[in-house]
Amino acid sequence: MDLDLKIVSKDINEILWKAGKTLSTAESCTAGRIASVITAIPGSSYYFKGGLVCYADSTKEEILEVDKEIIAEQSAVCEEVVRQMVVGGNKLFHSDYCVAVSGFAGPGGGTATIRVGTIWIAVGTNDKIITRKLEEDNGRDKNIACATNVAMHMLRDFLKENEPDAVN
Repeated sequence: MDLDLKIVSKDINEILWKAGKTLSTAESCTAGRIASVITAIPGSSYYFKGGLVCYADSTKEEILEVDKEIIAEQSAVCEEVVRQMVVGGNKLFHSDYCVAVSGFAGPGGGTATIRVGTIWIAVGTNDKIITRKLEEDNGRDKNIACATNVAMHMLRDFLKENEPDAVN
């Protein structure tokens, strides 16, 4: 893990500790990488409730309760799916915040309308969710690293905005 991610993870740790709030992850193409970065910081067991690696669409549908019609119509790589993954992750883990990721990391998996390198990220609570779409294909490893980095920065910024009393 690079220094920037350690700093971001430490910031997340401090905010969640001070706020007394909890976190979960629902990861498809990052396959647990975000959870790994979060739990690399001592004390994360206080607020990190757990993470689900949900590669299969059926897992998204059956465990996270993502609407199968949305997946059928738009694929699992779309904004609405990651939004529903956040809500499903919060419900599954009884957490306050969730980070969700779904995408085509590569080298295959893309479609005629959704290219490899397209990754959707969502961060939020059940009531407030922010999203971001990545679209650059730099190869599988770099795509996953980029998604992890962006997700962690999104989470830190979201927490700073929503837990201002817990920020130094």
